[in-house]
Order: sequence, then structure tokens, then C-alpha cells
Amino acid sequence: MLRKLSQRINSEEKGFTLIELLVVILIIGILAAIALPAFLGQQNKGDHANAKSNARNLASQVESCYTNTEDYSQCIPASDGTLGGDQTGLDIGAGKGQVTMTAAAAAPTTYQIDALSKSGTTFTIKKTNGGASVRTCSAANTGGCKAGGVW
Repeated sequence: MLRKLSQRINSEEKGFTLIELLVVILIIGILAAIALPAFLGQQNKGDHANAKSNARNLASQVESCYTNTEDYSQCIPASDGTLGGDQTGLDIGAGKGQVTMTAAAAAPTTYQIDALSKSGTTFTIKKTNGGASVRTCSAANTGGCKAGGVW
């Protein structure tokens, strides 16, 4: 084997054999097959983290508004992203990557915030009767949504 290698080095033959090239392509293919699913899962996790962040940010702004009005129905953000005359910095709406809030005038201490991730999972913060808020999500065991549909 070493004699063949030394003959090849000393001769004018340069380059790789077909077998060597196929082995390299096979190794690259195996590595890609292992790495690709891991990278694709990270994109969903990022989308979920963004949606959860939007929901928490809106909840903070709504709670801040509630300290002045004591009525969550007066703290619903406008479609242009303003809340009480201030800009929220959030994309308000029902589409993917957006966040919405609902509150009933009949129940001034209750609200629900829904954030839809770009990958299609809905993250919800629901507060009833001024109690502790409950966080749920629509796709358990995926990305940022734990078992039992909580986050």
C-alpha cells in the first residue's frame, strides 16, 4: 500500500480517485442528515420565544394601564400598536407573529392575551377576576410549549 502511494506521489498522476470522492460525499451527507433536523427545530423555538415575549410584554403594558384605569376593557391596544396614547412596540393583530388582547366590559378584572407564533402555535395569558394569570399554549411538547400545554 505504501509502495503504491509513493509511486503515485512520484508519478505524474495527480488528483483523487472516484472512490475517494464518493467517500467524502457520503461523509458530508451523513453529517448533514444529522445536523439539519436540529437546525430546523431551532427556528421553531425562536418563533415560539418571540411570541411568548410579545405576550409577556403586552401583559406588562396592560397591567401598567390597569393601574390608572382599573378596568382591563379600557386597556385594549389599538390596531396601530398604541395603548393609552403610548406606542407598545408590538405588532397588534390576529396574524402570525402578532399579538391580540380581549377584555369584557362586564368583567373589568379579566383579560386574555393571545400571541400567534410564525410557526402557528398560540400562546395565551389569561387573567380572571384579578387573580393570578394562567399561561397556556396550543401545541404541547413542541418548541417552547411544555407537556400539558403550559409555558
